[in-house]
Amino acid sequence: MSALTAYARTLAAERQIAQPVASVRHVHVSDRPLVFVPLQLAGEANAPLAAIVGSDRGTPTVLTVAEPRDRNQRFAFIADLADVILPYIEGYPLGTREAKNGNLVPVAGDAPQLIVPGPAAVAFTRLLGRSARFRRTDGPYAVPATVPLVGRWLSFYSERPEVPGSSLTLVVTDALASHWATGQSPEEDLNLASILGWIAPPPGMTGAEAALLAEDPVRCPPAGPATDPTFDNEVLEGLIKAVRAARLTGGGSGRIRHALTEELRTQLEPTWERMWQAVDLLRALRPGDHVASRWERDCSAFARYADWARATGLPQPKHDGAVQASRRLWDLEEDQRRFAAERAYDDPLVMAEHRMSGEAFAGTVAAAEPTRVDASGRRRVLRPRITVETGDRVVVEPGTVLTSPARTAQEARVISVEAGERTLVTLELQKGMGQSLTPPPGSVPELGERVCYATFNLGYQRRPEFPPREETPWTHGGPPAPYVPPDENAQEAWS
Repeated sequence: MSALTAYARTLAAERQIAQPVASVRHVHVSDRPLVFVPLQLAGEANAPLAAIVGSDRGTPTVLTVAEPRDRNQRFAFIADLADVILPYIEGYPLGTREAKNGNLVPVAGDAPQLIVPGPAAVAFTRLLGRSARFRRTDGPYAVPATVPLVGRWLSFYSERPEVPGSSLTLVVTDALASHWATGQSPEEDLNLASILGWIAPPPGMTGAEAALLAEDPVRCPPAGPATDPTFDNEVLEGLIKAVRAARLTGGGSGRIRHALTEELRTQLEPTWERMWQAVDLLRALRPGDHVASRWERDCSAFARYADWARATGLPQPKHDGAVQASRRLWDLEEDQRRFAAERAYDDPLVMAEHRMSGEAFAGTVAAAEPTRVDASGRRRVLRPRITVETGDRVVVEPGTVLTSPARTAQEARVISVEAGERTLVTLELQKGMGQSLTPPPGSVPELGERVCYATFNLGYQRRPEFPPREETPWTHGGPPAPYVPPDENAQEAWS
């Protein structure tokens, strides 16, 4: 936790209402997201109990499982879930464009977005997808063709929260916590009703009072996938036993199943409304400048996976090979670097955290030489210099190359740092000023202009050359065999 976030939490506790820690929205929110709230049976690793799902706020679909321990009913539930999810995904068609090498690559102008309540729902979705994507559509225990297909998509979407900056799968509690600081602990922020109470309390109530009400499971049922133990013991257990008894005797099962569905609906619908309330809160924030470009990368990831899945017809393997794992790790680290820089460039509140840590500073231009020319080399080049007066703590050394959110294509090399009551930093500007010896208008900060410089940048870093799969070194297991999912992949003890 940064010092600024800690201060915002202290201020929230004092003022009894959440405080913003971001001045713009750093996630993409689709015009038509698919909201998915699952519930599972307590004590079972992956026994779906119910779900509410849909892309229309007014017409959600409620799915229930009368006997979650029955595998046939589990996969019937997944088939029903596929009837909602797959048409939604298929509503986002793929196109193609010609790459520089002449090959056609898949593209998508937009992509389906999955919204879930919290990290626990992501973990449940991952297991649900894994249990479904390896299922066979023929032979013993065959399932409908839509079951493994939706399992692959659930697996894809459950992995996207690992990618920094990705919004293909939006985890609501994480998104809210990254934009507002509450007066409670980060663990308590995982309670959707509680964090919403701090951010948008009902009229006449403080955030702390609203969060306290959220601890009442009758008023605010858990957002899942775990249900409230009291509900399990006093309501759910009796209904499931009644369903079993009716199945054995052959009477009254329809009535009991209807009663079970209605009770589970009472646990799902409050969370459904809070999910859309969170979407409204996020939509009300102005998106950051780099949100659109990150969503374009999300659309490309969606298009690549959809094309691969369509071309191979295979489920994702349980484990990546050595080369693929190395590429993925490098990509995740690069995504994290870029996302951190983009957030800071888009948001003065985020940049303030870097200023407090010494990774950036802001100040006023106290002196400027916009037409300075460096003649020490083989040819004369334009090298303007400016002196920035700042009250921030400056820890950069001469020779360090900095960048500015206002002029991202430009580099500023530190010439000197004169510490005092007000620190003076002299910078030499490079790039982004054309080829002439006269700087274009606006390319050099003017006297009195407020500027900010940081030690990080948005520059693209080329991925290292990794060997092809067939040339995997023996130290990493050697070349892997062609991927063919074995039948035992579908034989998980918990599925």
